Amino acid sequence: MSTMDPTAIETRPPASSRAAGRTQAALLVAGSCMPVLGAVLLAPVLPTLTQVFADTPGVAILVPLVLTLPALFVALFSPLAGYVADRVGRKQLLIIAMLAYALFGTAPLWLDSLGAIALSRVGVGIAEAAIMTCCTTLITDYYWGQKRNKYLGLQTMVSALAATAFFALGGALGSISWRTPFWLYAVSAVLVIPMIFKLWEPAKSHTQNTTAAKEPVPWRQIGAPAAVTLFGGIVFYALIVHLPYVITGLGVTDTGLIGGAAAIASLATAAGAISFRYLAKLGTRKLLVAAFGLAAVGLCLVSLAGNVPLAILGAVVASAGTGILLPTLLTWAVNGLEFSQRGRGTGIWTGTLFIGQFLTPIILGAAAAGLGNLSLALGALGLACVIALLAVLVRGPRLVPISQQ
Repeated sequence: MSTMDPTAIETRPPASSRAAGRTQAALLVAGSCMPVLGAVLLAPVLPTLTQVFADTPGVAILVPLVLTLPALFVALFSPLAGYVADRVGRKQLLIIAMLAYALFGTAPLWLDSLGAIALSRVGVGIAEAAIMTCCTTLITDYYWGQKRNKYLGLQTMVSALAATAFFALGGALGSISWRTPFWLYAVSAVLVIPMIFKLWEPAKSHTQNTTAAKEPVPWRQIGAPAAVTLFGGIVFYALIVHLPYVITGLGVTDTGLIGGAAAIASLATAAGAISFRYLAKLGTRKLLVAAFGLAAVGLCLVSLAGNVPLAILGAVVASAGTGILLPTLLTWAVNGLEFSQRGRGTGIWTGTLFIGQFLTPIILGAAAAGLGNLSLALGALGLACVIALLAVLVRGPRLVPISQQ
């Protein structure tokens, strides 16, 4: 890891003659929820899809891919989206991606082939890559200092709350028809209208300068945050994906209780994320130590839990830590980047985060098979967080407050 905290490098406001306010922040945070919508909305209807397309060869593989393919393509295409954002412009790419998201997202309303539906999810993932990269880049373009910390924390908080809401909404709409949840993807076509009028291209002359986009990404600066984010993504999504299985393993069959446990964990993630703006003065190193420490304690509690209350307590502790972790990693990765490199830097960070999301069930599934059960696998991940904590203490970024920008 680098011995410097790159969050201290940027000392000037973003290159723009216009001042962004709450309207721009609300639009960008709302746009950032689109990948969350894609990740959880369809989970409740997967069993129905399996029944509807039971005669389709490979249905057991294709149906889960309907849910996971977007995350994979976000991971693969986010760096490319960052390059295009630096070369062409953030707003233009965001508008195109929001429209493409609505087109590909609602396509299953009219598709009758499971293979075609899975293919449409590839388009959703590519659109999500551009949306997430552009929204995050524009937040770092429009705001700086404490405002940036506030809105990056808010981005994680709202996404965590949106995941809970979308999961419940997907279940309610799925009870009408397996196709009904896909209508929600049209929300991006509605959201794009105020984006067209209220967002602008920051420092337009710079983004249109083709030589600026040729400046290399400073890998020595972004490499360490990206590597830690890959591991952090696995930690972040571990309980989001596996907490229902843990609760079920404790003998609970009530879907309401299982959903309630997931909702409580999501609220803890939101609380951790919103606290980031107040904790940023502690500096990146201390925040990473706190985040990995909370995650380690929480995961070990979940691993050892013999009853539901203890498992939920562990999930709350771990989720509070991961809520702090994401905005800390993002500010560490991008705050020191020059304007002409920021899109690519954000794209690389987003890609590594979603690689972590895609790998989470694979790694924990393999660990559970090797160790004997899921609880032991989560405990091993908790111990890995302790190792990450020690690595941050030894080789982490220098103790400089994030707010000093």
